[in-house]
Amino acid sequence: MKSLDDKVVVITGAGSGIGRALAVNAAGRGAHLAISDVNEAGLAETVDLVKGAGARAVRSDKLDVAERDEIAGYAAAVADQFGRVNVVVNNAGVSMTGDFAKMSYEQMEWIVGINFWGVVNGTKEFLPHLIDSGDGHVVNISSLFGLISMPGQTLYNATKYAVRGFTEALREEMLIGKHKVGVTAVHPGGIKTGIVRNGRVTDGDNLEALAKLFDKKLARTSADDAAAAIVKAVLRNQPRLLIGADAHALHHVGKLLGARYQDLFAFGAKRVLP
Repeated sequence: MKSLDDKVVVITGAGSGIGRALAVNAAGRGAHLAISDVNEAGLAETVDLVKGAGARAVRSDKLDVAERDEIAGYAAAVADQFGRVNVVVNNAGVSMTGDFAKMSYEQMEWIVGINFWGVVNGTKEFLPHLIDSGDGHVVNISSLFGLISMPGQTLYNATKYAVRGFTEALREEMLIGKHKVGVTAVHPGGIKTGIVRNGRVTDGDNLEALAKLFDKKLARTSADDAAAAIVKAVLRNQPRLLIGADAHALHHVGKLLGARYQDLFAFGAKRVLP
């Protein structure tokens, strides 16, 4: 794919953060957009922004990516409206922070439904349209925590590792099948979004303190910079993208130390986390 001009780009979780920044970036490149989110107010704001940025056409839908039937109907409706689908960005995601021992099954099912099954659902339903387009691309948002693990993030880590494995295997299948569909796994570090503030914590944990720590000390990269990097990766057909100096640094620490990185990260987290 050489450009996004006149391409149909589908983005989930477009009501804020990276999803919104991606939508605005793609709009400025002349794309047709199908954007969705569970947050209708945030999605409406994104619609105004992409129209101002020059999107050729905009479709917006309230969508819960964890609901398979919703995704199936949505994919069919988007393909019917635009006649094709070129790019799908499975971006919708949530955070769930706290010790595993205190986490409920309901909390675990919630994050797995969105972070993992949401990616699988979106890919499964849109993939036939991407293959038919003859010039398609799947972007699945994993995380730095899909490369290394952190305490307090057991289920978040699990979903993001799963997204990584799923995405890399999917790319291999596209190569074997000689389908003209690029596949990119994205591993952002700390991005200036509301993912922690809008996330959930286990009983007894302080969401406000965690959000302040993330916002002030851990989120180093803007959503706009992350979106620009993702678009560049799509146009280069890049299989893996790490975003942010923190993502590169911690990934290298993990590779250098092997499994012993866990001892280092546990010690650091004990000193830093509220």
